[in-house]
Amino acid sequence: MFKKILIANRGEIAVRIIKTCKEMNISTLAIYSEADKDALHVKVADEAFLVGEAPVMKSYLNMDKIFEVAKANNVDAIHPGYGLLSENALFADKCQELGIIFIGPSTQSMKKMSLKVESRQLAKQIGLPLVPGTEIINSVDELRAEAAKIGFPIMIKASAGGGGIGMELIHNPESLEKAFKLAQSRAKAYFGNPAIYLEKFVEEPRHIEVQIFADKQNNFVHLGERECSIQRRHQKVVEESPSVFLNNETRKQMTDAAIKIAKAVNYENAGTVEFIVNSKTGDFYFLEMNTRLQVEHPITEKVTGLDLVKEQINIAYGLPFSLSQEQITFNGHAIECRIYAEDPVTFMPSPGKITHLEMSETENFRVDTAIYQDYTVTPFYDPLLAKVISYGDTREEAIKIMLDSLNKTKIEGIKSNIELHKKILASSLFHDGNTTTDFLSKL
Repeated sequence: MFKKILIANRGEIAVRIIKTCKEMNISTLAIYSEADKDALHVKVADEAFLVGEAPVMKSYLNMDKIFEVAKANNVDAIHPGYGLLSENALFADKCQELGIIFIGPSTQSMKKMSLKVESRQLAKQIGLPLVPGTEIINSVDELRAEAAKIGFPIMIKASAGGGGIGMELIHNPESLEKAFKLAQSRAKAYFGNPAIYLEKFVEEPRHIEVQIFADKQNNFVHLGERECSIQRRHQKVVEESPSVFLNNETRKQMTDAAIKIAKAVNYENAGTVEFIVNSKTGDFYFLEMNTRLQVEHPITEKVTGLDLVKEQINIAYGLPFSLSQEQITFNGHAIECRIYAEDPVTFMPSPGKITHLEMSETENFRVDTAIYQDYTVTPFYDPLLAKVISYGDTREEAIKIMLDSLNKTKIEGIKSNIELHKKILASSLFHDGNTTTDFLSKL
């Protein structure tokens, strides 16, 4: 097995990866920016090295410095976590050149799935259902013509995008020119690629994704689905598994589709295939594939009893996935709430010092976090403070455990969205399973 792994990330995901590495007796090497010198992932790793100034381009995205640290310390592998360099094919290629294992998919399959227009083309070729959409749009005139064909409302999206960034919802022709320029500029700023495309906007949809794994022995498995429909600004807030909306027939069709596209790109390691689901008809459409570990992976771990990071590491080392599809079981119900340092009304970040903290795990309440008493939340990074995960034999039990635990959770000194989560969990809409992507506007 690997002797030393560098974690090319920060925050709760770095802490979470380090935890599994310790259980596997693998030495861990953390990297950190000047702003993160007192961060928890720095404290819990076996070794930690400074890679630059606070801005991510000068630290966590500074590939030259990261590889300098990796080579100097003889690491066997690099785990990228999620975000940052996790879906950067150039980074994965450079790992291969240096003889360092990248814990993730091959660069070939990553590239095929990284650009949304290309992944849509592949999905179409293998017969997956797609939301009506276009190729790359190069001008406002072209956008007007395609929008007229598809019909409003429409969504302009960044081809190289992710995480909800670069999306513009358009309800009428008058908004097209402004939205086109804004979407292009955001796509270039965030992803270095201004390419955009158009999709028909499915109104009041559900966002449901399927977790898949594939190993070097050509075994492909799915680990069920996650309902991720409660979102703000196209970013997930609450996730649960299984989805209360899917019947067994649709679930089978969706998981089969996920495996089908993974096989089409010779996928390896952890991946997530995302679908948009019409909440009225139950029809589902391929959206994209995320070629990395997802933020919300803990709820899949709770219902399957598997450690997804351990599976990632084993597969990267060359071992097969631990179970066959027939051996994978799904038990109970899990819910994850993402706790952010943000104003619960405006969603604006709320950096500052945590003056009081009460957040503890129980048998059925898991806490994935990198914060601690007197920790200072910086303004430089994503404001995610913690992911809290409840688990019960039934959905009702999972909801009760989450609410009880949130009522005991205290984060003072900064604003957080804990009260918003309580409101969501206590609402009749959530209890009834009416969780579409416009959920928060109805709350």
